[in-house]
Parts: sequence; C-alpha cells; structure tokens
Amino acid sequence: MAQERIGTQRLVVGAHYGTLDFIAQRVTAVIMAVYTLVLLGGILFTPELDFEGWRNLFTFTCLSLPVGQLLATLAFLSLAWHAWIGVRDIWMDYVRLAGLRLFLQVLTILWLVGAVIYFAKILWSL
Repeated sequence: MAQERIGTQRLVVGAHYGTLDFIAQRVTAVIMAVYTLVLLGGILFTPELDFEGWRNLFTFTCLSLPVGQLLATLAFLSLAWHAWIGVRDIWMDYVRLAGLRLFLQVLTILWLVGAVIYFAKILWSL
C-alpha cells in the first residue's frame, strides 16, 4: 500500500492540475487567431474603410443571423477568458499575501466584466 503524504507535500499523480486552464487558453487562442484572419479577409475585400464599411463588417447577416456580431462577440469573450486565466495565474504566482491576491483577482474580474458589458453595448447597438 502506498504511503500518502499529508501536509505541505501532496501527491499530484493523476490530479491534472492546470490541464483545463491550459486547454482553455489554447482553444481561446485558436478562436482569436481564426477571428483575426476572418477580420483581415473582410478588411481586404471591403472597397472603402469608412464608417459604413466597418459597420457592414460587423452587421453582416446570413440566414437572418447577425454573423458578424456573433463572431466578434465570440472572439471578445474568448479574449476575456484568455486574459482572466493569464492574469489570474500571474496573481497566484507572484502575490503571496492572500488578501491582496484576492483583492487583485476581484478587481480583474470587475474590469473584465465591465469590458465585456461595454463591448456588448457598443457592438449590439449598431
């Protein structure tokens, strides 16, 4: 029978600490890269990049679905989730005081939620 470690050392075999965050960051990075390519393609094939041209990029519809707005929203939500994982890991790795770390994490969450709300207000009011 294997002896279990109790205290400051823990048995990490099979626990997969951080695997979900690793996969989430890779998936969100792929979503943002694909959206960047789609956006660059749209910019290249837009005859004029004035206000109406930009608006048409984001209000493109297909089968009565606002495809441009949905893709932009998916990309921005991916950006927010990607940023949360990265900044949260920075706070967990470098801020040793638990109270300060919690405070910084709450500020980060508030900032990201505010950014998502502001983004949605701007994009979906076109």
